[in-house]
Amino acid sequence: MRFAVYASKTEHEADAGIRVVPIFPELLPHLQEAFEQAEPGTVYCCPQYDNANQMYRKHVAQFVRQAGLKPWPKLFQNLRSSRETELAEQYPVQVVCEWIGNSPQVAAKHYLQVTEEHYRKAAQNPPQYTAESSRITSQDEPEGELGAAVCSTMRNDAAPCEGREPQPVGRSGLEPLTSCVSSRRSIHLS
Repeated sequence: MRFAVYASKTEHEADAGIRVVPIFPELLPHLQEAFEQAEPGTVYCCPQYDNANQMYRKHVAQFVRQAGLKPWPKLFQNLRSSRETELAEQYPVQVVCEWIGNSPQVAAKHYLQVTEEHYRKAAQNPPQYTAESSRITSQDEPEGELGAAVCSTMRNDAAPCEGREPQPVGRSGLEPLTSCVSSRRSIHLS
């Protein structure tokens, strides 16, 4: 239930430009049909062309037009981007990048997309938690005299919060700095 992808662009790397990708359920019937129609001894599941990118682009663009759509620019990059975005919804980024053949940095910068479905889902999801109102009364004391004594001691030892100046949060926020990929994007509300 796997197939090998040979990428001439990365054949100089340690993996010789070969990556192994699972055969996803939606792809399996098409590969089975190609296998059944293939002549005995056939090695490749797709026809080999001298200029494969142009030939495959021509065929895919034709299918897009037959579906009543206009072929988009950078056809294969857009197809790859859509699939990487779909897979990232279900699998960890390192797994998706291994299958797609890029790094998490390249995926974040060039491939992963925010879709209309993300916006719909965010708008329809109820909050995961609700803010509790401020507690005015103390929590119930633990049972027994020992519990009451412990709580009383803790209350007496606690330092008051009065008289302390609030400290502004710096530009980096409260979280520790990490080496994760970040990008600056302007917010555009529509």
